[in-house]
Amino acid sequence: MTQILPMAAAPGDTTASATEDTIASGLERDVLTPFDYQPRTRLVFGRGTVGRLGALAAEMGFKRPLLVADHGLVTAGHVALAERHLASAGLDVVHFHEFDVNPSTTMVEAGCAVARPHEIDSIIGLGGGSSMDCAKGINFLLTNGGRMEDYRGYGKATRPMLPMIGVPTTAGTGSEAQSYAVIADATSHVKMACGDPKAAFRLAILDPDLTLSQPPYVTATSGFDAIAHAVETAVTTRRTAVSDCFAHEAWRLLDASYESVVDRPDDIEARAAMHLGAFYAGLAIEQSMLGAAHACANPLTARYRMTHGVALAILLPHVVRWNAATSALLYRPLLQPIDWAHSGDPGERLATRLRALASHAGLPDRLRTEGVGAADLPQLAEAAAGQWTGTFNPRPLTEIDALEVYRCAY
Repeated sequence: MTQILPMAAAPGDTTASATEDTIASGLERDVLTPFDYQPRTRLVFGRGTVGRLGALAAEMGFKRPLLVADHGLVTAGHVALAERHLASAGLDVVHFHEFDVNPSTTMVEAGCAVARPHEIDSIIGLGGGSSMDCAKGINFLLTNGGRMEDYRGYGKATRPMLPMIGVPTTAGTGSEAQSYAVIADATSHVKMACGDPKAAFRLAILDPDLTLSQPPYVTATSGFDAIAHAVETAVTTRRTAVSDCFAHEAWRLLDASYESVVDRPDDIEARAAMHLGAFYAGLAIEQSMLGAAHACANPLTARYRMTHGVALAILLPHVVRWNAATSALLYRPLLQPIDWAHSGDPGERLATRLRALASHAGLPDRLRTEGVGAADLPQLAEAAAGQWTGTFNPRPLTEIDALEVYRCAY
């Protein structure tokens, strides 16, 4: 049983009792929030665990898997390594590599065209979130037909789906822990979240050695994406006692390790912590969903092709400050215990920490420096207000509110 303890009061703090009563009341409400937690993904974690890929796939009954991995994974040698392990277990591997960052509906359809003639019986996603999402998207269409647009939302797959294994090589999206595929419309570039319990990976293999090949920019941007997941899932309107466990532990691991992997890319302990933290944050998303930072980031990617992690690095501190007007105490568990007794807004202190992390990695702090035009902000705000993720934000996100966030970040 999870035991939730009140936070210690600072000596001489005359407001501590009232504050603790408020926090305790909030925690009680979180504990009483109903949830249905069904772990669907087996986790195999540790250095060298990719070496078990073939044996584990054979154990699951795989015979002819589709290996979905982008060209960068081919160049890095990860595809050859995975195929070697799969072949040693007697599996006949079919390859699909024709996709890139932010996989689109067209790329998913291309993957289906490659897979169909080979009558694959399983799918393996190897790489970052792009590989994971593309693998799920292909699975939707191969098994249930139609177009990706048909699966926007949740629970719209009516037929069984192929078993899948996820092998992430980045610490970022946590897609290997989720039942959602995020696929961009090839025409509008708008991202669609398509989820179903059957789309979850049966197995995730987290080998931190695979993340050593990440370029510094990918380490910085994907790592901040994971950080944003931990922060947003900790405060949404759908958070539960179980999502809080994952969100808070994800933040603890990511906050303590992000600067280390930026400064010392070969620090395998920090890499392992980031890898596991990203996975935990993905589990938190399954229960809690996301919030205004992601709602405001997605239109920037669609309109300007801005890297998702860059958009979040710019926006998240401002969203935390904006949310703190009504939800400051929800951020307090993310602060270091030494900071609990300090005066001031927990949201402001967390926002300052987030900006420090982003700056340490050299990520920008203003939209204007990334080519965003001031005249475009109203249109971006309109798009952000229509994002599904924004509906779970602790403070309602209207078009006016989104415009305020963009202007603060401009």
